[in-house]
Amino acid sequence: MEREVIGVDDRVPVARAIPLGIQHVMSMFGATVLVPILTGLSPSLAIMCSGIGTILYLLITRGKIPSYLGSSFAFISPILVVSAASGLDAALSGIVAAGIVYMLIAVILKFAGTDWIHKLLPPVVVASVIVVIGVGLSGTAVKMALTSSTDVFVLKGFIAAIITLAAAIIFTNFFKGIIATIPVLLAVIVGYIAAVFLGLVDFQPVIDAAWIGLPQLHHPSFDLGAVIIIAPVALVVVIEHIGHLLVVGEVVGKDYTSMLPRSLFGDGLATTVAGFLGGPPATTYAENIGVMSVTKVYSTQVFWYAGAFALVIGGFVPKLGALIQSIPVPVMGGVSLLLFGLIAANGLRMYVTNKVDFSVNKNLMIAATVLIVGIGMETTGISIPMGNYVLPGMATAALLGILLNAVLPSPGPSTLVPDTEQAQPKAEELIEPKPEIK
Repeated sequence: MEREVIGVDDRVPVARAIPLGIQHVMSMFGATVLVPILTGLSPSLAIMCSGIGTILYLLITRGKIPSYLGSSFAFISPILVVSAASGLDAALSGIVAAGIVYMLIAVILKFAGTDWIHKLLPPVVVASVIVVIGVGLSGTAVKMALTSSTDVFVLKGFIAAIITLAAAIIFTNFFKGIIATIPVLLAVIVGYIAAVFLGLVDFQPVIDAAWIGLPQLHHPSFDLGAVIIIAPVALVVVIEHIGHLLVVGEVVGKDYTSMLPRSLFGDGLATTVAGFLGGPPATTYAENIGVMSVTKVYSTQVFWYAGAFALVIGGFVPKLGALIQSIPVPVMGGVSLLLFGLIAANGLRMYVTNKVDFSVNKNLMIAATVLIVGIGMETTGISIPMGNYVLPGMATAALLGILLNAVLPSPGPSTLVPDTEQAQPKAEELIEPKPEIK
């Protein structure tokens, strides 16, 4: 069923924009609160900072790039290291510094230009990295959908995940109009209701939470050691940011390369503000890119609403925050199975639309290396230690792709897979020519 496409600059009625914005908040919620839970920061504050960060990002990019900013996983290890040694307030100073590094890189790119990006990242590299981003998250989605916190299969959770996934697929493919634009939100609601009947929902925190409240802010205390440990991680996350920006461009059909400096600066400003308030570092979110792939709604207007909802829910309405937190992990896992898969599918589509020729050895080697290294590292959770921080799979794969693109000769016919048309003699060549009759 052909669905209406709502472009980046299009406006939608408020009555329609509200559920679309809530849908984006639901999609980012699980991952955004997981980072503060693992690092000892406040989940509610993380939601509030994601809203503030998204609004700042939209302001910096002049509302041209549809993206949502949530908590970054790349900083978890260094934050834990600093927190154990010097406390969370010291770690926050490292987060502030990481945001400043983002912004400095953005300023450098502004003056150095971005034309080099297309040479450094040809379609075969970009498409492979996009596939890595999507498939690399598959392990997270499967764990959320099928297992408990101890990685043990849970039948009830699996049932809730499958119901949620099925609902998302049904709403996407068999409905049109507003229902077709909010399939993720509706699927979460269906999955939540199923989870209630399965006994997976604990309503007590929702009952205990107040309707109105103020966020408990935390402020950084400068620590040079924390800055040295945490700030350099921004150099790695820049690669992830570029990857996400290219995915967004592929999904919405725009080239955002020239806006990379603004995009990075917006991410950096969001991270620095989060550090000053007590929140985790910010990054653009793959989950929300997946939502755009499903719904074909690319309007940045919707992200303004999403940011505002997150700001209010996380900062001033604890009961709503508790209600969202009561959504069982398997329900969000069911949705994630679809969203992450769609990101990978966009990478595969990019191979086709850009006519990447896999009979060329260079393309074959780049795709093979990037996919196996990136997916392998991401799905197993293995990272390369680099002093006090690590190089994750996606960044490692991207760097390998860039390196191979620079050093491999181009282009030559593949010697791995013979061309069947050339390898086999043609039928007419098998027939002996008749002697010419004079």
